[in-house]
Amino acid sequence: MTINQSLNGTELTIALAGRLDTTTSPELETALRTSLEGVTSLIFDMKELEYISSAGLRVLLSAQKTMNRQGKMKVVNVCELVNEVFEITGFTDILTIE
Repeated sequence: MTINQSLNGTELTIALAGRLDTTTSPELETALRTSLEGVTSLIFDMKELEYISSAGLRVLLSAQKTMNRQGKMKVVNVCELVNEVFEITGFTDILTIE
């Protein structure tokens, strides 16, 4: 998985590519831990994300909880397979998906 971050003022966009699973989720967790200070808008761009596991969902949930305290979070460009996982797990009710 690759993680590309782009900070524009207090808006952070994180573009994910590949697979977000048990092996790669700690990398995203670390990136978020060091990047969210002062961020009021977090955008996950999943245009190139092919797969997400429960470990990846846990990282997104943690990011959502953090952003509930300091701003807002949204997920954009979700592929059909990842969106299906969001629907099955109820994450479509938790996350803002565009």
